[in-house]
Amino acid sequence: MYCGNETLKDALIRRGVTRRDFLRFCTLMAGALALPKGSEKMIGAALASARRTPVIWLELQDCAGCSEAFLRSSSPTAAEVVLDILSVDYHETIMAASGKRAEEAKEATIKAGGYLLVVEGSPTLGEDGIYCCIGGRSSVDILEEAAANAIAVVAVGNCATFGGLPKASPNPTGAVAVMDLVKDKPVLNIPGCPMNPVNLTATVVHFLTFGALPEMDELHRPLFAFGHLIHDNCERRGHFDAGEFVRDWGDYGHRNGWCLYQMGCKGPMTYQNCPTVRYNEGTNWPIGAGHPCIGCAEPDFWDIPTYTPIKLQDYLPPVTYPEAGVSEGKITHEGAAVTGGAVGVIVGASLAFG
Repeated sequence: MYCGNETLKDALIRRGVTRRDFLRFCTLMAGALALPKGSEKMIGAALASARRTPVIWLELQDCAGCSEAFLRSSSPTAAEVVLDILSVDYHETIMAASGKRAEEAKEATIKAGGYLLVVEGSPTLGEDGIYCCIGGRSSVDILEEAAANAIAVVAVGNCATFGGLPKASPNPTGAVAVMDLVKDKPVLNIPGCPMNPVNLTATVVHFLTFGALPEMDELHRPLFAFGHLIHDNCERRGHFDAGEFVRDWGDYGHRNGWCLYQMGCKGPMTYQNCPTVRYNEGTNWPIGAGHPCIGCAEPDFWDIPTYTPIKLQDYLPPVTYPEAGVSEGKITHEGAAVTGGAVGVIVGASLAFG
């Protein structure tokens, strides 16, 4: 049973988490936050003495995909570590209490203050908020009440951060982003469809270690996770530079892991750490599985055609375009068709735009 004065170290011991597992967690968090070598010791010291942070988790216009990702996190596991760092006092989907008791728990946490507010799903302004009512109250009313005494607000998933699918044209519900409504509290966005739970955990660890939210970009995204283009760290970047592109599902290039730009990959316009963090214990990610990035960490990605190539000149400087070069290795019929040259000359830029 949770005691209000219990530290994370106490909770871990109670749950049987070993010192090795705890140190491994601290090392993972130091890596996720891109901190210098040795920072895991500082994180460990801070977390060992930290009081568990109360959390109110709201779900508005959403599919619960981020909650599902959070609960299925295995590196670190939500059950063994994440839920020991956080005291999730209110979460409609996973809490044992329901009805009046659930609302009383939320009210008590709000009254006490000093909690983190996590918001999943977009609030709605259409027709005075009638499209997302919970217990007869609009999503805006619920959000404003929960944000009142929060230390900070963390919006998770594209729906909460940028409006997501509900905001897609023609936006019938009048969906907006959380940061469009909450102006008197720090708001940090962890977009994605769903968000990567490692980024949420690292954000909380940063908050507990340094007493502040991580440094953010102009869209309120933490720079440690959203400071670089997917294109910059993509495992297929070499094929882009060589002008080797997949042209059709299952073709020679697709079977050999070539660049997916021509299949609509949004890696050149999307900022996220998918190539390094990945999903499912770091097993894989969409591009690694042969599907183009759909840009789910960016605003209005649902309105961008999925399988239509973007214009590189709108997002990347010319120096990053694939250069002309000589293809190495034996020329095949498939390769010749892709490169457009029987003698194996790759004109990368023309391939990218052609």
